[in-house]
Amino acid sequence: MANDDPEILASVGPRLRELRKRHGITLSQLAESTGVSVSTLSRLESGERKPTLELLLPLARAYQVPLDELVGAPPVGDPRVRLKPVTRHGSTIVPLTQQPGGPQAYKMVIPVTRSEPEPRTHEGYEWLYVLRGKLRLVLAEHDLVLKAGEAAEFDTRVPHWFGSTGDEPVEILSLFGPQGERMHIRAKPKTSTR
Repeated sequence: MANDDPEILASVGPRLRELRKRHGITLSQLAESTGVSVSTLSRLESGERKPTLELLLPLARAYQVPLDELVGAPPVGDPRVRLKPVTRHGSTIVPLTQQPGGPQAYKMVIPVTRSEPEPRTHEGYEWLYVLRGKLRLVLAEHDLVLKAGEAAEFDTRVPHWFGSTGDEPVEILSLFGPQGERMHIRAKPKTSTR
């Protein structure tokens, strides 16, 4: 096994013996159903044989349990991400990435009151996707309105501003590359119909 923690390895044998007894089968019956010899099964249960993936997989199938149960893997932790929203310029910003540097992802809720353009410039590259509402994007001489499901991308060294149209708040996803990294979207190429 990849993890040679002696405590984990020592607990596998008793766990295997308990499973076999719970299922009410003998070592001979188990050997017949798994293709693993009786002596190997006995040595696994007593801890004299080191468990390997090749030995544990047929046992997991025979007992109809996940491999994790055989090795006593720790339970999966709470998968929820605890995001800490911040408020800047009246907008609620929820950082979706935790690591520093590189592209950063944010969910933003922009209030209806943020509707007066104040174009700025800075290093970076931004990609915006509208989740709900209408986003007003001022980019150089362009003054655009993006609806839910629409996206835009731009170099942030170009004067830009985005906010609400003044009708309702707007929710967006923002991917920002601080050093000007562009977002790469991979699409399946069209196949020829010849």
